[in-house]
Amino acid sequence: MDPSGLPVSPLEQALHAARALVLADLVAGEVADADVVSLVEESVVQRRWWVEQWPDGAEFVAGLVAQDVQDALLERYGRWPLCPVCGAGDPHALEVEPELGPDPHWVCHKAGVKVASVGALGSAAGGTPSS
Repeated sequence: MDPSGLPVSPLEQALHAARALVLADLVAGEVADADVVSLVEESVVQRRWWVEQWPDGAEFVAGLVAQDVQDALLERYGRWPLCPVCGAGDPHALEVEPELGPDPHWVCHKAGVKVASVGALGSAAGGTPSS
C-alpha cells in the first residue's frame, strides 16, 4: 500500500523494484550522485510509459532501466559498471542479460561469466565509471 492506504499497482511495484535494484548497483559502485540518480528517474519515467503499453513486460523493467542508466552514463561519464572479474587488460563494462527478459543479471562477455544479478553488484565489487 502507498501512504494514502491505496494498494500499489503491479506496474508501480515493478517500477519501484527496478529503481531500487539499479540504485543499489550505483551505490555499490559509489556513483550514486544526485545527477546519476536523476538518470535513474528519467529512465523510470520513460519505462512507465513503455510498460503501460505492454503490461506483460513488467518483469523486464529492471533490466531495461539498468541498460538505460548504463547507456546514459556511458554518454556522460564513462563505462559502468566496470568488470570486477578481469584484472588484466583494458577496463570494460559488464552487460545486462537477457537484454529483454526476466531475472536480469550483469555478465562479463570477455570472461564468459555471470557476475551478479541486477541489484547485487555490491557482492561483486562493481567499480566506477571509466572512459
